[in-house]
Amino acid sequence: MGRKGVCCCCAALRPRYKRLVDNIFPEDPRDGLVKADMEKLTFYAVSAPEKLDRIGAYLAERLSRDVVRHRYGYVLIAMEALDQLLMACHSQSIKPFVESFLHMVAKLLESGEPKLQVLGTNSFVKFANIEEDTPSYHRRYDFFVSRFSAMCHSCHSDPEIGTEIRIAGIRGIQGVVRKTVNDELRATIWEPQHMDKIVPSLLFNMQKIEDIDSRIGPPSSPTGGEKEENPSVLAENCFRELLGRATYGNMNNAVRPVFAHLDHHRLWDPNEFSVSCFKIIMYSIQAQYSHHVIQEILGHLDARKRDSPRVRAGIIQVLLEAVAIAAKGSIGPTVLEVFNTLLKHLRLSVDFELGDRRSSTGSACFSTSSKESDERIVQNAIIQTIGFFGSNLPDYQRSEIMMFVMGKVPVLGTTSHSLDTSHLGDLGTRRIQIMLLRSLLMVTSGYNAKTIAAALPAPFLDPLLSPSLMEDSELRQLVLEILHNLIDRHDNRAKLRGIRIIPDVSDLKIKRDKISRQDVSFMKKHGQQLYRHIYLGCKEEDNVQKNFELLYTSLALITIELANEEVVIDLIRLAIALQDIAIINEDNLPMFNRCGVMALVAAYLNFLSQMIAVPAFCQHISKVIETRTVEAPYFLPETIFKDDLPKSLEKHEKNLFFLTNKIAESLGGSGYSVERLSVPYVPQVTDEDRLSRRKSIVDTVSIQVDILPGNNTEDQVNHTEEITFEALKKAIDNTGLEEQEKEKRRLVIEKFQKAPFEEIAAQCETKANLLHDRLAQILELTIRPPPSPSGTMTITAGHAHYQSVPVYEMKFPDLF
Repeated sequence: MGRKGVCCCCAALRPRYKRLVDNIFPEDPRDGLVKADMEKLTFYAVSAPEKLDRIGAYLAERLSRDVVRHRYGYVLIAMEALDQLLMACHSQSIKPFVESFLHMVAKLLESGEPKLQVLGTNSFVKFANIEEDTPSYHRRYDFFVSRFSAMCHSCHSDPEIGTEIRIAGIRGIQGVVRKTVNDELRATIWEPQHMDKIVPSLLFNMQKIEDIDSRIGPPSSPTGGEKEENPSVLAENCFRELLGRATYGNMNNAVRPVFAHLDHHRLWDPNEFSVSCFKIIMYSIQAQYSHHVIQEILGHLDARKRDSPRVRAGIIQVLLEAVAIAAKGSIGPTVLEVFNTLLKHLRLSVDFELGDRRSSTGSACFSTSSKESDERIVQNAIIQTIGFFGSNLPDYQRSEIMMFVMGKVPVLGTTSHSLDTSHLGDLGTRRIQIMLLRSLLMVTSGYNAKTIAAALPAPFLDPLLSPSLMEDSELRQLVLEILHNLIDRHDNRAKLRGIRIIPDVSDLKIKRDKISRQDVSFMKKHGQQLYRHIYLGCKEEDNVQKNFELLYTSLALITIELANEEVVIDLIRLAIALQDIAIINEDNLPMFNRCGVMALVAAYLNFLSQMIAVPAFCQHISKVIETRTVEAPYFLPETIFKDDLPKSLEKHEKNLFFLTNKIAESLGGSGYSVERLSVPYVPQVTDEDRLSRRKSIVDTVSIQVDILPGNNTEDQVNHTEEITFEALKKAIDNTGLEEQEKEKRRLVIEKFQKAPFEEIAAQCETKANLLHDRLAQILELTIRPPPSPSGTMTITAGHAHYQSVPVYEMKFPDLF
C-alpha cells in the first residue's frame, strides 16, 4: 500500500505529475508540506513547463475536495505548494496554471471560514507581487474586487476576527491595484463599477477607526508592527497608492465615489473626515491633475446647492483645503471657474438668507435666526476660500483675479459686469458688496508689485474707488484697506496703525525706497483720483473713528511710497483743503466730523513735516499742535474720540490753524516750488461724484473764459466793475482774428502739455466763479429795445449809453 492508502500498482499507473503532487501531502496534515517531494515537484514543473496547467488543475481538484470536506490542513498544504510553484515558474506556460491558481483562491474566498479567506488573500497578494513576462489581456479580476470589497466591510461578531478579515480585504484590494494599474491594455479596475466598490471600502475603514479614536481621545501614531495591524493606516496607504497611480483619463472615476460615500454617510457636517480625505487626495495625485479634483468639488457643490447651509459650508471648506494645496502647484484652467462658482453660491446664500427673513414670522423667529446664522457660515467660508485661493496664486494670476472680483462688485443703479442682484434689493446688494470687498481684501493681502501701476492699473483703480463714495462707512473702510494692501510695499502699515500725534517719526523705523520713474508717472496720471477720494471721504457724515484712522494711514502711505517734491506740495494743498472743510462747513457736517477732520490734518501734517524734515515747516506744525493742546484739545486725535466736543468753531483764532502762507514761506526757504500752494485744492468733478452740488451757469451755458496767470482771485473780483464798451468792442474785433485764433490754440496746447492738471482744474474752477459774477453784473444792466435794425440791442450801465451791438457778434475771450 502506498501513501494515503493507494494501491502500489494503481499508483504506478497514475501520471507522474499526479504522483508528484500526491507525494507532497503527508499522512498527517499537521506534519506540513513534505519538502523533499516538493523540491521534486518544483524541478519537474520547471523542466516540463507544459505540464504546469495539469499540475494546477490537479491541485485545484484536490483543494476543492478538501474545502468541501473541511480538511483545512490539506488546504493549507495545497496553497503553500501553489505559492512555491508560482514563485519558481515564470515561463510562457504559466498562464493556464495561473487560471487554476486564481480559481483555487476564489474557492477560498467564497468559503465562510475566516482562516481560509485570509489564506486565499495572502496567496493572491504573493501572486500580485509577481511580475509576469507578458500580460494576460483576457484575465479579469471582477470577482476579486467584489469579494475583497465585501471583506473590507466585515462585521464579524468577534471584533478581532472582523479586524483580521478587513485587513485581508484591504490587502487584497491593494494586490488587485498593483496587478492591474500598470498595464493600460489590460482590463483594468479604473472602470466606474470597480471604483464604486474599492474607494468606499477603503474610506469605510479609514472612517471606522477614526470614529473609534475620536471617542477615546486623540489617536497615537502607529509604529512598527502596529501599522500592519491597523486597518485605517493600511486603507489609507492603499488609497494613496491607488490615487498615485491614477492618470488623466481615470482620475475622475477614482474621485467621484468619494463624494457618494461622504453623502451617504452624511460626513459633510461635521466635515473633519471629508477634509482629511481630500487632503490625502490632493497630496497623493500628480500635481498636474489637481484641477480635476477641484472641478469635481465645484460640480458637487452645484449639485448640493439646495442642501442645508452646514452641508454647503462643509463642501466649501473642503474646496478651501483643496485649492490651498493646488495653488502651490498646477491649477490649470480652473481659476476663473472656481471664482465664478463661488460668487454664484455667494449670491445664492444671500438670496436664501434674505428670502428666509422676508418669509419669517414672529413665531419662527428662533429658527429663522438660526438659519441666517448658518447662511453666514456659508458666506464666510466662501469669502475665506476666495481670499485664500487668490492670495496663494502667482502675482500675474492674482492681478487678473483682483480685476475679476472687482468687476463682480455690484454698483447700485447698474447691472453691467456684476452679479445679478436686482432681486436682492438694497440690503442684499450691500451685503454682497461688503463680502466681495472682504474677499478682495484677502486676495490683495501680501501682494507686492514692483510698481504701483502694476498693483493699481486704471481698469482696476476706477471701479475700486467707486465704492469709496458710497453712503456706507464699512464699504469705504474696506476700499481703504484694499488700497493699503496695494500701496504698502514695505510693510509700514502696522507702524502707522491708529491716528495720533507722533513725537518722533524716526522711532517708527519707516522703510522706504527712492520713488521710481514709473511711480512718478502713476502719480501724475492718477494722483488726483487718490486725493479726490480722500477729500470726499472726509466729508461723509457717517464716518466713525476707524474711517479717520484709515484715511490718515492712506495719506501716510502715499507719502512714504509715492511722494516726491511735487506730490508733497499736492498733499499739503489737500490737507489745507480738508482743514477748510471743517472750518467753513459748507456741507453742514456734525461737530464730530469737523473735529475729526481737524485731528486728521494735525496728525498727518505732523507726520509729513518730520518725513521731509524742513525745520521751519516742522516748527510751524509743532507750534499749532502745542497751541491746540492748551486751547483746543478737541482738534487733536488723542482727544477727539474721548472728550466732549464744543458746540461751535466760529470764534477760534488763526493760531489754531495751519496757515498756507506760513507753510509756503517755510518750504520756499528750503528750495521747494511753492507757487501752487496759493492755488486752492479743488477735487475733480466726475460722474462718480454723488455729493449734491449746485449747478453753476457754466454747466448750462457754453462759454469760454480766459485765465490770467499770476492774478489771485481777490484781485480779479475787485476788477469786475471795470467792464467798458471798449473792452467788449475789442473782444468782438475781427481784425487779425485768424492769427489770434492760431496763437490761442498754440497757447492752449502748450498749457495742457506742461501745466499740472490740478492747476488747470483749479484755475478753471476759479475762472468759472469769476465768469458767474461777471455775467450776473451784465444781467443787472438795463436792456432796452433798440431803434436800430432787428437783431441788435442797446446796453445801458448807469447813465452811459452805448451803441447797438448785434447779439450774434457778442463773444467772450477763450479759456486760455
